[in-house]
Amino acid sequence: MDKNEIAPHVKEIARVLEGKVEESKIEEELENYLNVYRVSLDTAKRSVVKSFGGDPNALGKEAPRKIADIKGGEASVDILAKVVTVNPKEIPGTDGKPAKQIVYGIVADDTGSMSYTAWDPSRFQARPGDVVLIKNGYTREYNGRVDLNLGSRAIVEQRPKDDMQGGEMSIRSSYSAGPVKVCELSDGMNNVTVSGRILSVERREVPTEDGPKVVFSGILEDDTGRVQYSAWHDFDLKPNEVVKITNGYVKSWKGVPKLNFGEKATVNRLRIEDLPELNRGKPKPRTIMDIEKVGGATDAVVEGTIVDVREGSGLLKRCPQCKRVVQKGACLLHGKVNGTDDLRTKAVLDDGEASMAVIFNRAVTESVLGLTLEDCKRRAQEAMTTDVIKEMIEEKILAMPMSVRGNVLKDDYGLMMIVSEASFVNVDVKEEATKLLTKLEGFQ
Repeated sequence: MDKNEIAPHVKEIARVLEGKVEESKIEEELENYLNVYRVSLDTAKRSVVKSFGGDPNALGKEAPRKIADIKGGEASVDILAKVVTVNPKEIPGTDGKPAKQIVYGIVADDTGSMSYTAWDPSRFQARPGDVVLIKNGYTREYNGRVDLNLGSRAIVEQRPKDDMQGGEMSIRSSYSAGPVKVCELSDGMNNVTVSGRILSVERREVPTEDGPKVVFSGILEDDTGRVQYSAWHDFDLKPNEVVKITNGYVKSWKGVPKLNFGEKATVNRLRIEDLPELNRGKPKPRTIMDIEKVGGATDAVVEGTIVDVREGSGLLKRCPQCKRVVQKGACLLHGKVNGTDDLRTKAVLDDGEASMAVIFNRAVTESVLGLTLEDCKRRAQEAMTTDVIKEMIEEKILAMPMSVRGNVLKDDYGLMMIVSEASFVNVDVKEEATKLLTKLEGFQ
């Protein structure tokens, strides 16, 4: 085995030995067992651990979880994290019982952060900045946020700070974002401050572990875009008022960041004059790379060139019940159906740095083509094939610079925008050529 193959096993042995032995010594000893004594990897690892006074049975146990992967309602959770805040608190006693001391705060790793509560402070002796391995915690979800609880079974072990190497910047941004623009919101952010205009407010009731909870949802916008929000406390929000939200946090759905804020948040009313950029109307164009970094976007504007028109574009039929595309007269869910006619475009937009899939619905496709659905049906009948509509779409948009606007989702295949508006961009060839020459000169 070469050094790259051995490295993760050296790390595992170092973890079992709790950092008491240098990794270089572990690597030397492990190579000796493998290359001189010619024993199996498992035997070599157990022998190395034993030779340094460790417990071989600790090998192979499940590695700590990442914070982003932890859900509510889990009974046993192990995480390796950095302690961000430590806050002692006294809970008043009731019915003659004495007051109870607890500790609460925030821990973070390179995937996100979460609140914790240690119900026995003697089990949590860490300070801000410490790296700890927390074992046997349990989680609960409250107001859409997953909280870690440390009860009588919990174990908190101090770990070397090197155990969190490589993720310091990510950790810092995940737990303490401070003032951010809507376009900068990403999954796992905490303590965010966002200013913008409330576009809509909807009151709804959602089930939680503690029973039904009223939540206020809607859309908030600033000059960089829009974001869906959920207020888990009644802040008496009203459409069109301008607000500054402090101590919010971000969770994503299908890659789209969503802003959440509850009782610990504050909402201050602002004057429209405090945010003059809100009067610009259409959000600023964003790059695909910027959206990729945060995972998705609500109501984003992207400019680029259509580089491909995919199969499935043009005329099609949909199931009247579930709206799925009908293939050969049959719906995957409802079998044989009389499909309803529809029109769509599936394409790829490239902005020079990255690309993403874009989906135009009937209205957007009609707008781009300058033809209605009935026009397209008539032309397909004249040509005796629906392929003619896909060819028309290709002739109209392929290799053309366009501006698209809509929600950007993310799945295993990458980013995909559900386009609500699309238009052609008039390019100043001379200006673009000058920009390109300037850019090329920078590489000389």
